[in-house]
Amino acid sequence: MTITNQKSIKNRRILSGILTCTALALAYAPIPGLNQKIIVVSGTEFAEPLQQIETQFEQKYPQINLELKFQGSQDIINNYIDQKNDFNPTVLIPTNAALLDELNQRWQSQNNTQAFYQQPKAIAKTFLVGIAWPERGKILFPNGKFSWQQLEKAMEAGSWQKIGGKQQWGSFDFITTDPTRSNSGQITMNLWAQSKGSKNLNTPTVESLFSTVKRSVYLPPRSTDILLQEFIARGPNDADVATVYESIALYRWQQSGAAQNKPYQIYYLNPTVETVATAAVVRRDVNGGTANAAGKFVDFLTQPEQQKVFVQYGFRPTHGNIDLLSVTNSPWNQNIPGAQVNPQITTLPAPQPSVLGEIQKLWQRVQ
Repeated sequence: MTITNQKSIKNRRILSGILTCTALALAYAPIPGLNQKIIVVSGTEFAEPLQQIETQFEQKYPQINLELKFQGSQDIINNYIDQKNDFNPTVLIPTNAALLDELNQRWQSQNNTQAFYQQPKAIAKTFLVGIAWPERGKILFPNGKFSWQQLEKAMEAGSWQKIGGKQQWGSFDFITTDPTRSNSGQITMNLWAQSKGSKNLNTPTVESLFSTVKRSVYLPPRSTDILLQEFIARGPNDADVATVYESIALYRWQQSGAAQNKPYQIYYLNPTVETVATAAVVRRDVNGGTANAAGKFVDFLTQPEQQKVFVQYGFRPTHGNIDLLSVTNSPWNQNIPGAQVNPQITTLPAPQPSVLGEIQKLWQRVQ
């Protein structure tokens, strides 16, 4: 081979390398003058804080346009995997990180690739709690502590008069979300089943429990925030006790007082489950440049100022060691009955995807 040919081959290789690097750079860098659109799908309990953060993010990144969508957390997973959305999501933020594990497992079984561009990031956390209207809470939980056993007895009795309440209170009405669509309903049924002393869901005792709850909860809401808004609107006599996230229970507490004169009381479950809302940038129909923009949004959510916004809406921060009482307009400074900065409770890990699947199947199976 001549020296001239060797130089020619070397030059072509250099040029090829330059073109490859340029192509990658263009794929991940926004084109000047063009806006990028990212669609964020989160649980409904994040509607208000994300709408506030959206404005702040777009001020910092005017070339990135956010579009927010809200669904029940299990719906987020099912709709994405089954392609039931009429849009292409960029970022998914279910209330529970375990749901992203479920999504990734289901995705890999169908596609043999990772579902996400990068490791999902925790953005906020909360507990599952109980709420009840004050007079009813005193009858149902006389020692001031939430009890699954007392709740089940009340459901089996069917009326307040049979458990020591007033006749005019009428029927006993418990509300939880649909476990096939919402994570709070799944956690509710999992904790309730565990209170029976067994982690095995496929027992006659647990099946009987699921059947009792399913018969008692008429048309369970598809998401936790929708549940709480219905609970407040319906008030005592139509909605007595519910399980919701601490975050929205704190955030909507004043609203309950305005609507029903006496706001509800919060009861911490012991044990409970701490759910960690986690954001993931998905791969399907998302190019590198859009993924890069979405990554900026996810990182933005973890910054101190945005973490404080989450605190204002009742969430606990996952970054920054933020003092809950130091944040302006923190609900922990509002003397909400039952609310505690550091409740003395045991927190359990979120149920694994396999357990969530069993809960959904059992709920669908029982009558």
